[in-house]
Amino acid sequence: MRPRVIELPEMFLLGLEFFGDPFKFSAGWTEENEIGRLWKRFLAYLEQHNDQLLHIKDGSVMYEIHIEHQETQQTGEYEVFVGVEVTRLENVPIDITVKVLPATLYAIFTLKGEQILSDWSTMVHKEWMPGSGYRLSYPFGMQCYDDRFKGLENISESELELCIPIVKAE
Repeated sequence: MRPRVIELPEMFLLGLEFFGDPFKFSAGWTEENEIGRLWKRFLAYLEQHNDQLLHIKDGSVMYEIHIEHQETQQTGEYEVFVGVEVTRLENVPIDITVKVLPATLYAIFTLKGEQILSDWSTMVHKEWMPGSGYRLSYPFGMQCYDDRFKGLENISESELELCIPIVKAE
């Protein structure tokens, strides 16, 4: 699987987050693990408070970001953020998290059907990256969900974009 490499500008995201082991109580792609529960919370928030998140760029596009921290390798705990992009930050509600993603190059992989459920992290970081001429520019990965993602119940018909921040390896 070969990605396309593009530069994206700085992005402002608003959403909710979780820190810990998201698979502690339920593994895999399920609405019962902490990531699934986070998505449920965020979608409910959008439904109840849609007028409080100002300047949403495109409400049909949502993001999930996995951020590694120094202790991630030892503990398996990391930060997961889900949210939407906004064009500017203004009157952000106190119960909403802000993420400002820096402008950088991204390797963008389009995952289709069962590829979404596969171990794409290993494919990207252990198979593609070593021979690519790139390395991570920041310790996170981003999944972009748009109208091509049909939900877990229709995974075979779904697509999502996996965006990995990169920089030329030296």
